[in-house]
Amino acid sequence: MNHLQPAKTVTYAFCTYNRAGRLAKLLSAIRSQTCPAPFEILVVNNNSSDQTTEVLEELSALPGIRLRWVTEPEPGIVAARNRCLNEAIDSDILVFIDDDEIPQPGLLEAAYDAIVNEGADCAGGRVVVDFADLNRPEWLRDELLGFLAETDYGDEPFWISDKQTPLWTANIAYNMRLFRDNPHLRFDKRYDRVGKAVGGGEDVIMFDALLAADCRIRYRPDMVVLHSVEAWRLKRRYFLKLHFVSGYKNAYNQTTEFPRSYFGIPPFLIFKTIKLFSIWLTSALKSREINIRKLMNFTHSSGLIFGYFKRWQQTKLDSDNQS
Repeated sequence: MNHLQPAKTVTYAFCTYNRAGRLAKLLSAIRSQTCPAPFEILVVNNNSSDQTTEVLEELSALPGIRLRWVTEPEPGIVAARNRCLNEAIDSDILVFIDDDEIPQPGLLEAAYDAIVNEGADCAGGRVVVDFADLNRPEWLRDELLGFLAETDYGDEPFWISDKQTPLWTANIAYNMRLFRDNPHLRFDKRYDRVGKAVGGGEDVIMFDALLAADCRIRYRPDMVVLHSVEAWRLKRRYFLKLHFVSGYKNAYNQTTEFPRSYFGIPPFLIFKTIKLFSIWLTSALKSREINIRKLMNFTHSSGLIFGYFKRWQQTKLDSDNQS
């Protein structure tokens, strides 16, 4: 097992964009964490246009756990996350949280234990959607909460060996040896998300890369964060757009070549998309309700079609420019 020696440095990091009003509560919760090793707090301000800079200056002057913050001028979550990696490259452990979350007691101790004592290269835990100040729509059933980043794989820790139980950067810890040993292991710019845009997927690609490298990935249920969701994400159109964008990015960035296609789109996908629409329409006509899950399947498939077409279009343009 890849055990660390007792860690000398731990960095607890998050990226932030235009959420100045949340920073005091979040940083207070992080400073309340306990850890067997000294830790610092790292904040990457992704060029916010609100009062983030002023708030961080004030909070960094408070007593307690050291707060270090930098500004990343390149917009987008990928540039911000990679800046975190580079800023914390000499740390033994990097723990990520998002700026719309609150860590629960014991998180940092559990992350430390997973990496130092259990030999994990990566460890992640629960993400609980907090509806305290929101009206949860009736259609938003528990099985859909994963699309708001909720993660709960039970009360027992276990080793993750496949893609069925992914971990998100909303609540994750890394042995930084991974990134020192491989300077090319970084968040993928092709799956970026800028500002309040929908979609992304950079953390999914990182998780897949760690699996492919046979890294030891640990689920720790005692790593818990409360995730605050903005009201605009509790709309059906958010879920539909999320799935369309996911399909588009997956198709556009794939390198698969199909033996037969029309404008880059494989025929089976066209038929599948028509079938998914038919399934949704039949269900809607029978129940007179929007079956959001079936409609999400259709929009994802539609995104795949659009992504394959745009990739074909770009490939053709590049070929014409080289001629």
